Amino acid sequence: MPPKEISGKITALGVDISVSSTGDRDDYISLTDIARYRSDEPGDVVKNWMRSRETIEFLGVWERLHNPDFKEVEFDLFRAESGRNAFTMSPTKWIRSTGAIGIKSKRGRYGSGTFAHVDIAFEFASWVSPEFKLYVIQDYQRLKSDENSRLSLDWNEKRLFTKINYRIHTDAVKEHLEPLARGKAKQFVYANEADVLNVALFGMTARQWRDANPAEKGNVRDGATLHQLIVLANLESMNAQLIKEGHSREERVVYLREMASQQLDALRENPTIRSLSGVVLPPAAEE
Repeated sequence: MPPKEISGKITALGVDISVSSTGDRDDYISLTDIARYRSDEPGDVVKNWMRSRETIEFLGVWERLHNPDFKEVEFDLFRAESGRNAFTMSPTKWIRSTGAIGIKSKRGRYGSGTFAHVDIAFEFASWVSPEFKLYVIQDYQRLKSDENSRLSLDWNEKRLFTKINYRIHTDAVKEHLEPLARGKAKQFVYANEADVLNVALFGMTARQWRDANPAEKGNVRDGATLHQLIVLANLESMNAQLIKEGHSREERVVYLREMASQQLDALRENPTIRSLSGVVLPPAAEE
């Protein structure tokens, strides 16, 4: 599955510029939007920039560094012709002929036009106007700072919710279940009870998740939403109480699964949780 694409906006000297990203090192900035600073015909501005020998050589070096499938023979032909009066170049022609990945022609929800990797976009902005480039860089840094702050907040929220009732749960296991275990089974008591919660909330054990996601790092809980982590904290508390009351593991799984379903439904449209997470769970599936 390709990485999820997210979008953002930066503003430089009153010009709104689209940014799309598929990861920390894969930000692409709209050359079309940058070109609007100079002209109402931004496509022509981009093509004029790509006609120069300096631009072609710069793009070639970038592709060599980042693209193992870059077509060197085709690039050499363009470099030999670049700078001549009859030479023309467009983003589509460059991409199609050389297999370039640094420039993209896009159509869709995250903006249309020509996008380029941030390294290339800054080079283009400098060609448009050195002053304008500085404003582009400044607001891009602001955007990345905002993203990092949001990610840090999400991480701290998750850390908080995973700790809320963890001790209550492990103390109940230690007091009521661990003494009953014998031999090697003793070392699996805590993992088994963690899986009681995993099955109730996620529908699978930790081992089943790893088998289904061999390429993923971490565990089944690492990708949990804020809604799920709140429910998990509640399940830990309830499971601790059920353990103290002497309910079997099978009985607890059934009870906790129903509890998880009910609580997720209740949190689905909770405005407070929605504002914290920025995510609304999809509507519950009909029975």
